[in-house]
Amino acid sequence: MAKPKVIFFDAVGTLFGIRGSVGEVYREIALEFGIDIAAESLEQAFRASFKHSSPPTFPGVKAEDIPQQEFSWWRGIVLSTFAQANSLNQFTDFELFFARLYKHFAGAKPWYIYPDVVPALEYWQQQKVSLGIISNFDTRLFQVLKLLDLEHFFSSVTVSSLSGAAKPDSKIFITALAKHDCYPAEAWHIGDSKGEDYQGAKEVGMKSWWLHRNHGLIIGENQLPNLNSLR
Repeated sequence: MAKPKVIFFDAVGTLFGIRGSVGEVYREIALEFGIDIAAESLEQAFRASFKHSSPPTFPGVKAEDIPQQEFSWWRGIVLSTFAQANSLNQFTDFELFFARLYKHFAGAKPWYIYPDVVPALEYWQQQKVSLGIISNFDTRLFQVLKLLDLEHFFSSVTVSSLSGAAKPDSKIFITALAKHDCYPAEAWHIGDSKGEDYQGAKEVGMKSWWLHRNHGLIIGENQLPNLNSLR
């Protein structure tokens, strides 16, 4: 197989994941405010709120105003999460809680790097292949990558909020490709979502791989059990 000019990776769920679950993190921070809610209830409510939210894209908004738009977007999801968990009325200062929660996810503590990630990135870097990220995460991703010591691997990071489009929209892939002056056929994309990552990149014309960790049997086309299996 010919080497690509650039390999793009998804971020959350591909390069690093959440320690525990979103529900567990929400519960941990809520406990700091004297509120005890079952992590399972929060996880279920979060998944429903996130699924029904609009994509984190803000076309026409100035770059300097994007962080505030992201903050408000996530506030809506967290507000909906605790409302669905029938616990919103327990807060005496929800705004203070949310600011604390939002800042928490901008740090290193809630994240862990998958064990196959650094060896794979080092390998492709040694092969002189450019590496990039295409993510529906927000601009906090830049700080998280730095804190996790992953920043130096990537020559481009493309996030939905700055691109005005979210995966699987072709615009975000085309935006990332332009940063490398690269045709779709010269690039690979790897991510853990079949729809957003695999199908989205494939439809643009990129060589696309679906990362499917923790599944011993790989039966689909272009599925990967881990990142090192592409060597």
